[in-house]
Amino acid sequence: MENTIIDDISKKATDVRKEWSETVDTVVRDKPVFVSRTHDNIVMINVETMKLAFSWVKYSIELTKEKDGSYTGTLCELDLVENADSKNGCIETLVNAIKEYAIDYYAEFSLWSTAPNTKKHLPYVLKALYSSDDEIREAMICHDGKI
Repeated sequence: MENTIIDDISKKATDVRKEWSETVDTVVRDKPVFVSRTHDNIVMINVETMKLAFSWVKYSIELTKEKDGSYTGTLCELDLVENADSKNGCIETLVNAIKEYAIDYYAEFSLWSTAPNTKKHLPYVLKALYSSDDEIREAMICHDGKI
């Protein structure tokens, strides 16, 4: 396997253990830290930097007005579908559905992150885990379906 930049800049796990406080300070105040342990590689990153890294993540919502006057919202990236009496109600229901899905995904991470149909959900899940309801709402792009 070809060498990468991360291989060159990673700190050894034993050094991180010895310099734990310094390493955490670097992550919090300066930059992410890459750590290698034998054949394992991890990255330590603070939440603000993670928010920046995932700022491109948007939730595409297709809203459809049903014959009964209710609204159905389909979240394309996560295959979630919710229904409510109003557009705003549907959006709020989707916000809650995104959060619940993210919690479930994280709880069963080894299953969902490797399944062919759900591993691509990871960026959307991570964004939901660190976002407030308002931040999730702001990341929604609503499109009208059959209205």
